[in-house]
Amino acid sequence: MFIDSFIIFFVVVDPVGLAPIFAAITHGGSARYKRTMALRGTAIAAGVLFAFAIVGDGLLRALGITVPAFQIAGGVLLFLLAIDMVFARQTGIRSTTERELQEVESRKDISVFPLAVPLIAGPGALTTVLLTVGDRGEDLGAIAVVLGVLALVLLITLLSLLLSGRIMKLMGETGANVVSRVLGIILAALAVQFALDGIAAGL
Repeated sequence: MFIDSFIIFFVVVDPVGLAPIFAAITHGGSARYKRTMALRGTAIAAGVLFAFAIVGDGLLRALGITVPAFQIAGGVLLFLLAIDMVFARQTGIRSTTERELQEVESRKDISVFPLAVPLIAGPGALTTVLLTVGDRGEDLGAIAVVLGVLALVLLITLLSLLLSGRIMKLMGETGANVVSRVLGIILAALAVQFALDGIAAGL
């Protein structure tokens, strides 16, 4: 369970793939500025993800959405993210619009947008949190393990952001893209499995 959850969260959040993006949007900033943005952005994303893990299931019930329906929708959403990662296409699931990019350029604080949301706590990550927590049912121990794994992945993400300059020197743009594409293939398979589980549960 630990390994499965870790792989899913690691692939969806994609700490390695975030490094070059973070390096680009903080280009020209001081070391202190980059460190502050990394810490603040990761903390905000963690708050959003953990809050969604706690209240997400109740929100679905209030809206009358069943878990199988959300599994199918989540599988489709994650598959779109996988397409982004494998083919380097921008479907909009984890990218920003031109107007949003202009807003980023005019702002110094990028911790909330676009770093925390949608880069770290994007639709794919939110969907995965709800699906993995929902799959554990009422097992509080299993849910605690899932949340612990999420915290670990966010810690790795923070380290990736703090070391983004070194990672880019070590791997280069090409290396980061190769890793992202491999993770995208894995995510595509996981997305299909989510959808199949939802279909089976709904029959």
